[in-house]
Amino acid sequence: MGVAINPILEKHERSLQELAGKTLAVDAFNTLYQFITIIRQPDGTPLMDSKGRITSHLSGLLYRTCNLLEKGIRPVFVFDGEPSPLKHRTIAERSQAKHEAEEQMKKAREEGEEEEAAMLSQRTARLTSENIADSKHLLELMGLPWVQAPSEGEAQCSVMAADGVVYAAASQDFDSLLFGAPILVRNLTIAGRRKMPRRNAYVDVVPEEYLLQENLDRLGITREKLVWIGLLCGTDFNEGIHGIGPKKSLKLVQEHDSFESILYTTGLEMEWKPVAKLFLEPPSVKVTKADLQFREPERAALIQFMCDEHDFSKERVESALAKAFKEPQSSEQSQLKKWF
Repeated sequence: MGVAINPILEKHERSLQELAGKTLAVDAFNTLYQFITIIRQPDGTPLMDSKGRITSHLSGLLYRTCNLLEKGIRPVFVFDGEPSPLKHRTIAERSQAKHEAEEQMKKAREEGEEEEAAMLSQRTARLTSENIADSKHLLELMGLPWVQAPSEGEAQCSVMAADGVVYAAASQDFDSLLFGAPILVRNLTIAGRRKMPRRNAYVDVVPEEYLLQENLDRLGITREKLVWIGLLCGTDFNEGIHGIGPKKSLKLVQEHDSFESILYTTGLEMEWKPVAKLFLEPPSVKVTKADLQFREPERAALIQFMCDEHDFSKERVESALAKAFKEPQSSEQSQLKKWF
């Protein structure tokens, strides 16, 4: 979900080729949820192996990461740790929403509304501890580094970007900018041609780049005031103020020099300091470029894990690995080879 401040932000569309040679910190939970939600069978059920274990996340992680590597992009997946207590409300609301979607999906199937049921099934996606463990294992077999955040993965990605360890934070959520990421890249792992829900039409999804300082300068505000906008609109860590969106919030922060002043003059009430501190001083672990080691993949073990254990096509897996890790044939591939 994140914070809905995109109406006041300026973006730059990028191609994957333009990101070649760059290392990006990828919000792993955000990305894996995308895979489990999007990569599904025609009836809406996720991909599964012969033992009934969900494999949509493994499919996305392998094939789409290989596509990034083929383009010369170095992804570093960052996994969430213990969620902030401030997020408990959001977690409870999401759990309730999934439960309601499951009930609606069952009813739709009972009534023969298969298309509706397939749509609702996407809203029931859950990421289990087994899914997370398998994802980390697959990354290790691929020779790719991953980072365990102490709390919010987005916060860790943002700090790594702010420290210059990576080029940008890659996530669908705009919270990364509030956490201080100098550059946010959206749509990194879902770029491509996508079918629109309920319509026989397709759209081209392209990576979007948001530059923090450029947007702050254009809006005439500081990062702290951007956090104030988030507080007013609502984030995963606070409810915000009903009826106040990003444009009205922007006007308020431009007119006031303190958040207390905004609350006083508008007659609003909010417990805001802990949330502001979370964004301005995000919890993280120290990561250096030396910590991010890219290795050759363990091909035999990877084939065993994906094909023998989870029933993936050996031919397709080998083809993806060949494109991502083979002896370089282009300048981008030549750059990739230097990592190992």
